[in-house]
Amino acid sequence: MALVEIENLSVEFPTQGGIMRAVDGVSLKLEEGEVLGVVGESGSGKSVTMLALMGLIPFPGRVKADKLTFNGRDLLTISDKERRQLTGKDVAMIFQEPMTSLNPSFTIGFQLTETLRLHEGMDRKAARRRAIELLEQVGIPSPESRLSAFPHQLSGGMNQRVMIAMAIACNPKLLIADEPTTALDVTIQAQILDLLMTLQKERNMGLVMITHNMGVVADTAQRVMVMYAGQIMEERAATDLFASPQHPYTAALLAALPERSEGGRLATIPGVVPGLYDRPKGCLFSPRCAYATEHSRNVRPDLRPWAGGHIRCHYPLGDPNRNAEIQHDHPVGTEAAS
Repeated sequence: MALVEIENLSVEFPTQGGIMRAVDGVSLKLEEGEVLGVVGESGSGKSVTMLALMGLIPFPGRVKADKLTFNGRDLLTISDKERRQLTGKDVAMIFQEPMTSLNPSFTIGFQLTETLRLHEGMDRKAARRRAIELLEQVGIPSPESRLSAFPHQLSGGMNQRVMIAMAIACNPKLLIADEPTTALDVTIQAQILDLLMTLQKERNMGLVMITHNMGVVADTAQRVMVMYAGQIMEERAATDLFASPQHPYTAALLAALPERSEGGRLATIPGVVPGLYDRPKGCLFSPRCAYATEHSRNVRPDLRPWAGGHIRCHYPLGDPNRNAEIQHDHPVGTEAAS
């Protein structure tokens, strides 16, 4: 039994201009102890997908799915009480900005022990001992004295470690890390990633790493899911995806890595992720794709099995018939899609 199973998940938000579909038909499976990287530009639906799994989509957002289960439990039908017991204990999330996720009015010690007392039923003394152990485990020096500190008294890297300590406090089966290294300098980023991977291996947690940085998932993930405009574009084993990307969007993201620039200008992807008013009729990546045909601009591709994973593209880069198909479907220059 998979730890997480999602089938045909969509998340919609009503706006004055119509319905904004932030997540569009996402399906995924995550096994116990597996590390999944979820990548894509800002606005791709990465965080919203995981917030839907945790039941944290705010009103008036609507979550629909054919299946949404965690460890065999149906998340679409559980009560609010069951959901609260699950969130923070078996499923935990490290949010993007520690300074806005930690409450500035309470000490680090209070926020850590509150988690333990709520989910583990510990008394005050036991929770304090466990809090000190957790801070030690995430590499915070003088952990006992840090319990009385407020978030603003700690650095960004230290606050991120506190967030990780809170997330792992109840030994979750699944840990979701949403941009865990944003706004941290490079050396601290490496330390945080090492810490997360060490904890994942020690506890055999499922780990979902949400990031826009392909370099982060190259070092950590076993499998990678590339998202764009709320849809999965490509999902394959990390080693295969980095060695031979099959979707033009994946290839463009990899080409933009500094280490692949070979001393020249960094590669960029023209245009922006489509919003509510400019969603293409066909492939959502079509206005920005270098491999353009009338067919891809008018017909939306389905997610289909390909190269040991899945791809949403009419013309996968590894398809031997690709050039002939593109010629047949009338290329229209560089302004349209795969």
